[in-house]
Amino acid sequence: MMEKISGPVKQDVLLEAGVHIGTKIKTCDMREFVFKRRDDGLYILDLRKTVERLMAAAKLLAKYPPENVLIVASRIYSSGPAMKFSALTGIPVIKGRFVPGTMTNLSSKNFREPSLVFVCDPKGEREAISECAKNGVPVIALCDTDNETKFIDLIVPINNKGRRSLALVFYILAREIMMAQGKINAYDEFEYSLDHFEKMSEIEEEKAKPPTETETEAVKKEEVKEPGIAVSASSAPLEAPAEEKIQKEGKKTEEETKEESAAKKETKKEKIKKKGKKEAEKTNE
Repeated sequence: MMEKISGPVKQDVLLEAGVHIGTKIKTCDMREFVFKRRDDGLYILDLRKTVERLMAAAKLLAKYPPENVLIVASRIYSSGPAMKFSALTGIPVIKGRFVPGTMTNLSSKNFREPSLVFVCDPKGEREAISECAKNGVPVIALCDTDNETKFIDLIVPINNKGRRSLALVFYILAREIMMAQGKINAYDEFEYSLDHFEKMSEIEEEKAKPPTETETEAVKKEEVKEPGIAVSASSAPLEAPAEEKIQKEGKKTEEETKEESAAKKETKKEKIKKKGKKEAEKTNE
């Protein structure tokens, strides 16, 4: 059994949010953070280490001016809570795809030069981690059991794919940073609920939904039976009248060609005859 966690985060809240649920893959980098392997093959993270490192991440984030920190949240389940966290703390967020060159290309219109970067998924945000490594920028990352941790300075072992798990992460971080910033003096002064961070907009809800059977069927109908061959108006089967017309035009062209060829031969023969006559006349003279 896991030991009970003391401090501001209650164990039952963590368990209910599923922050401890990993994947069926365990990398060498994440071995030390795994508590056990369940009968169904899923690896379970050590909640004590999760809480310790999440609180350490909050303290580190609070030490930097908000404008010098950058949150990278590429997934739908992380970008929503991250934006709500940003609204409360003033820390900027890049949501969705991280554009290569954001931290290395000075001429980029989206150029950023942060002193600390927080990433929500090392797999989806590996470009951001790579650019941080080039610039010597420290990285905090939410890491699941299947993640590699190269170039990551502070690993927070956690379920980084679950909707409620990610909402809880930003709920805790926002509360801790607001206390450090002096915006609140006690936990009960934090007026936002976990549901506030988990709630998604209608657009986000639509994006997160898996495609319906009807949508899948519609896509299948649009796909070409033979892969790699596109059907266009020029390659579609011709109607019968069109085929007959082409055949007639083909025959007509063939006949015209024969006539032209015969006419050329006749002209050539006439020229030879005339030339022969002229030469004969010269000889007689």
